[in-house]
Amino acid sequence: MNDRVANGLRTHLTSVKEDLMTGVSFMIPFVTIGGICLALAFMVAELPETVLGITVPGAGATTETVFEDTGTLPWYLAQIGDLGLTMMIPVLGGYIAYAIADKPGLAPGFILSWAIQQEAIIEAAGLVIGFEAEGATAGFLGAIVAGLLAGYVARWMKGWSVPSVVSQMMPILVIPVFTTLLLAPIVILGLGVPIAILDDALTSALEGMQGSNAILLGAILGGMMAVDMGGPVNKVAYVFGTVLVGEQIFAPMAAVMIGGMVPPLGLALSNFIAPQKYAAEMYENAKAAVPLGLAFITEGAIPYAAADPLRVIPSAAVGSATAGAAALWLGVTMPAPHGGIFVMFLSNSLWLFLGCIALGTAITATVATLIKPDYHERVAGAKPAKSVTDTGQTNAGQIND
Repeated sequence: MNDRVANGLRTHLTSVKEDLMTGVSFMIPFVTIGGICLALAFMVAELPETVLGITVPGAGATTETVFEDTGTLPWYLAQIGDLGLTMMIPVLGGYIAYAIADKPGLAPGFILSWAIQQEAIIEAAGLVIGFEAEGATAGFLGAIVAGLLAGYVARWMKGWSVPSVVSQMMPILVIPVFTTLLLAPIVILGLGVPIAILDDALTSALEGMQGSNAILLGAILGGMMAVDMGGPVNKVAYVFGTVLVGEQIFAPMAAVMIGGMVPPLGLALSNFIAPQKYAAEMYENAKAAVPLGLAFITEGAIPYAAADPLRVIPSAAVGSATAGAAALWLGVTMPAPHGGIFVMFLSNSLWLFLGCIALGTAITATVATLIKPDYHERVAGAKPAKSVTDTGQTNAGQIND
């Protein structure tokens, strides 16, 4: 009996991992396009306005104001990049549901995952119980939950016995609409309210830590940037850092930026040195994650976290927390709210800034490599990814799910 239960649980967990990997595989191109366009926007914005008297494409824009410099080339690139990084979250949730229930699950998974990324919806959900959650969203973790729920409900409805006249409408009308209406209040209130409470508590805690132990504050800010990679915890830390920049306090922003750069860089490094630990298609994501991390786009690590959250998130958080603590301990500052390596010269100590990034990257890569089993052992039926030296070529384009 116990063996049967254990085998059933193991089979279910394997199925969930495969569903997550399906969502991740569809999400990766959005991460790549969005991240690279945003990185290019920051790079072009840092070019001088004129070269030999010729106006360059980035004239009139700066890294700090790239999203406000309407009509400039960096602004267009930033808009496209932001769209890619915004769309990748509902794509993740939608295709997780698709993997579970096929086409009837796609639209509910997409819509529900998108709904809980809307600040107004999360704020309204928070107000139901008296908490303010301005600016909070559910992030990729919320999309995973929404996608799984939508997929399971849609698959359950596919098994209904209905009259033949209704069966024709089930996959395109009845299942998508009923699934969305049934889960919308559950997902919005079930995820939105906890997010509102978390947002309020974290903001109050960080405000109470100003002027306290620098190492502890740096570790907390750095770790928060890695926990959900663009979700509510990440956003609280980022907003905290940017608010202090406005008050001419630049050290916390250094911990925030460094902590946000470490996860994509560290996980990419782990993928490069131990490709057998990851699905084969992740090798291509690693190549994209490097420029994303360098540009302070933490979302470059989301494909790794979505595929194996229980191992990847702690690995990223440890590296980011260590790097953030080191940055504040060493007195590193950063007066720019975003930009990554494109604004590194604004730091009071360029080499310490880069050194903290390298430290966090090495720690994340080491921890992730040590605690992750080989991919083919973790997911039944998967083939092990081969390194460049094993195959004589990269393993681009291979899909294991």
